[in-house]
Formats: sequence, C-alpha cells, structure tokens
Amino acid sequence: MQTSRTDTSIPLGWRLRACAATAIIPPLLELVSLTRFDRLVLTADRSRISNAPDDFTSARWVDNALTGLRGPWVRTCLRRSAVLYYLLRAAGRSVDLCIGVRRDEAGRLVAHAWLLRGDVPYLEPEATRSVVEHYDVIARFPRAAAVSR
Repeated sequence: MQTSRTDTSIPLGWRLRACAATAIIPPLLELVSLTRFDRLVLTADRSRISNAPDDFTSARWVDNALTGLRGPWVRTCLRRSAVLYYLLRAAGRSVDLCIGVRRDEAGRLVAHAWLLRGDVPYLEPEATRSVVEHYDVIARFPRAAAVSR
C-alpha cells in the first residue's frame, strides 16, 4: 500500500483504521449489498475516530493507498468513495455516498460514485465535479438522506 511522506503527521490510530478500511471495504463491496454496507458504516459511526486529519488529507491518503493495487482493491470511484465515506463518517463528518448513472455520447450506461456534503459534490477531482450534475442518482446513503434528482 503506497502512502505519502506526510503520513507521520497523521495520528497513528487514524492511519491504522484507514489501513484496515482500505484493506476490508473494497472486497466487502463485492460480498454485501450497499444497504448492508451502509448499516455497517452507521454502526461503526458510533465509535468515533479521534484526531482524524482534515478531509482533504484523508482523501489524498485514500487515493495514494488505492493507487496501483489489484483485484478487489483496484481504485474505482465506488471503492474510493466507500472508504472515504466510512472514514469521514467515523470522524463525525456529515457526508453522503451517492451512486448515479447517465448515458455517454455513444448511448452506453455509465455509473459514478461520489460523496456529497450539504448536497454539493465533496472531495471530487475538479474534472468530475461539474460532470456529477449530469448523473441521475439511483442510490444515496445514509438511506435516511435518500432523495431523487
């Protein structure tokens, strides 16, 4: 797992939990439904991470950790968003995990997963931030926040 040189400034407890989340969540997404995954996240939400880094540092760490991995750990928008969703919710941040679909120029169905904070795409790369509005949301977690676009 690749990590950045600034990892030493990130508290050890958070790094251990982030390593575990990065190792467990991607293959877990292959085994359980997103509704079940969300229940697990909300259950873990009760045991808060203390001294979590800021959200942008967390996102950079997750991006670095997932880059270059193979199998169920290969970096996809869903895996990235799911790991960040877990870590940020456990740090007490109010974020939602969204999954949407749209048709590309050739008419093929394209899916994307992203985080929302206050109904605004959160921690998305600049290039995809404006594209997100073209997706029809088919799932939003936590389920209590579900809305249709």
